[in-house]
Amino acid sequence: MRHRQRGVTAIGWIFLLVPVAIVLYAAIRVGPVYMDYYKVVQALKETAVKLQSDEALTPKTIRMALEKRFDTGYVDLDLDQIEITKGETGWEMTAEYTEEAPLFGNMSLSMEFNETVVIH
Repeated sequence: MRHRQRGVTAIGWIFLLVPVAIVLYAAIRVGPVYMDYYKVVQALKETAVKLQSDEALTPKTIRMALEKRFDTGYVDLDLDQIEITKGETGWEMTAEYTEEAPLFGNMSLSMEFNETVVIH
């Protein structure tokens, strides 16, 4: 009697599931970092909408309004990492920073974020 084996063996499952588990673990570690980035972007956009019609804007008033948004939105980013400059179309708030998400051992994922919002 000849029996043909069908399906995947236990070793085959290990080779299939280990890469999937590593990618899933990396996504779990990276998720909160991206959520923080979206909080920063939302705070920048809400501040731009709030200060849109203000004619007497200065970097100090923009930074104070942004600080309030960061406090109420639980944004964990230092305000020194936000660059405020006067551009051609209005005031520009630029958040450019790097975050690291630890994986395992001495390995980590490094992510660079860059977002510019203009106050018209």
